[in-house]
Amino acid sequence: MQAALRISNKQARWLWLASQGLSETPTGPLDVYGMIEKLGFVQLDTIQTVSRAHHHILWSRNQNYREKMLNPLLAKDRLIFEHFTHDASVIPMKALPAWRRQFRRMEKKANHWYTEVAGTDLMRDIKARITEEGALSTHAFDTKNDRPKEMWARPPHKRALDYMWLTGELATCFRKDFTKFYNLPERVFPEELRRREMSEDAELDWLLGEAIDHIAVGTAREIQRFWDASTSVETKEWLSKANLIPVEIENADKTITQAYGAPDIEARLADLVAPSSRLRIVNPFDPVTRDRARLDRLFGFDYRIEMFVPAAKRKWGYYVYPILEGDRFVGRIEVKANRAKSELTVINFWPETRVKWPAARQNKLHAELDRLGRFVGCGQVTWGTPFSLA
Repeated sequence: MQAALRISNKQARWLWLASQGLSETPTGPLDVYGMIEKLGFVQLDTIQTVSRAHHHILWSRNQNYREKMLNPLLAKDRLIFEHFTHDASVIPMKALPAWRRQFRRMEKKANHWYTEVAGTDLMRDIKARITEEGALSTHAFDTKNDRPKEMWARPPHKRALDYMWLTGELATCFRKDFTKFYNLPERVFPEELRRREMSEDAELDWLLGEAIDHIAVGTAREIQRFWDASTSVETKEWLSKANLIPVEIENADKTITQAYGAPDIEARLADLVAPSSRLRIVNPFDPVTRDRARLDRLFGFDYRIEMFVPAAKRKWGYYVYPILEGDRFVGRIEVKANRAKSELTVINFWPETRVKWPAARQNKLHAELDRLGRFVGCGQVTWGTPFSLA
């Protein structure tokens, strides 16, 4: 048996930030598709406290990015498509042949989630209209919600569209003001990729191979959770045959986790350089922070999103952003943009325990707030909290 490669906590942090595009200074030539390809996928989210998650995630990696730059990759260039990983996401189009696996997995779930619409005349009528009229959004249909008392209840036509999108019967062809427009997959997906056949084993091998490539090192669960496109049993069976490197990762609390490294992990370690000392306000849905257990294990940063927690029970706030400096999370900040007034307001700020905030670090935060404000068209930053870094 091959001896496990020991990876220090500092190396593990640097590997994770480098693999996720948060190691280099976020400037220079802009390649939006290249950033998405490096990440593997970018989660979509509707909340626009400052900027929607997908835009903020891309901006964090290159601050020349602007919000209008994403949709053309979907609508015109067909370089990305939308589907469900752990949540709705944009995914490089090159993943499509292997992604049939996820369409099949989602069909099983959709048959359970949307039993009342599966195979109905409503679904057939919606698809017939899209076939005849072209791309349509939910606003083109008008069915009444038959479950008005249920929280998050959606009218039948939306549930039917969800079903067909999850199963690959329909595809997102573009968005307008974040409203999704659906079309037939043969009108959206490039024919060569749509027709390329892969065996089920090849699909799984491609997806899990990409997962370890994107995270550099990880446990079986972390590899599985990257795409959320396989079961734990399938993942462990794949790992037993994969050409991965056994590693021991030192955690932030000095404990050791047995894990796996990408086949080229030794070369990655040899090429490691310290992350930029740039201070960044990171989105709550950023891939670096999405896996809360991994975040806590590697960085000792205990972070939760509390938007669904009743206000009186929140420890922090509704939409709180982690603050990353180099390879440390040094604080949290709650910020809200009022684009109409061109104002970015700091609602609250919490430095991490045992992290000092000298003038140099304060200046870095002011500079990042100014940059974030310019990104969303807010020229003025105001502090609505008694804690001031003036």
